[in-house]
Amino acid sequence: MSGAILASLAWRFSLYSLMAVGGVNALVPEIHRQVVELDGWMSNAEFSSLFAIAQAAPGPNMLFVTLIGWKVAGLPGALVATTGMCLPSSLLTYAVVRLRDRYSQSRARLAIERGLAPVTIGLTLGSGWLLLNAANPHLRGWLLSAATVPLALRRGINPLYLLAAGALAGWLAAF
Repeated sequence: MSGAILASLAWRFSLYSLMAVGGVNALVPEIHRQVVELDGWMSNAEFSSLFAIAQAAPGPNMLFVTLIGWKVAGLPGALVATTGMCLPSSLLTYAVVRLRDRYSQSRARLAIERGLAPVTIGLTLGSGWLLLNAANPHLRGWLLSAATVPLALRRGINPLYLLAAGALAGWLAAF
């Protein structure tokens, strides 16, 4: 582990923090591009696995950032990536909320809030597409994903059951 890697993690995740409109899941394609395609810190499969583990674990969606930091630079990397992802956006949120309260009836504020909704939806759909492509190199993976989506959209089905069923199906398909 080098200081350059930790500095890179801190800088990147600080920038991601400020771009994470709608949450870190909206940035999955860009994070993937950086850590898999440009830096080669991990493979597609490793990235998809870290994302799946973080989604299955209780807690915030941004836990996969911590896992990326851990994979790249151990405990210091996990701490740096997590702090980089949380601190800048928290400070910005504090400042924006103070301004929002001051200009609560402003037309510009309402327009900005309405304009960010479609941006967030588009970024989230892009993240889903990237993860689908990274996790499904074979037709059977695509078919399993297609069968899982309607089940995931139904209320009352715990996503952990779907993950377990997918893992079992993948394990059985290997034989």
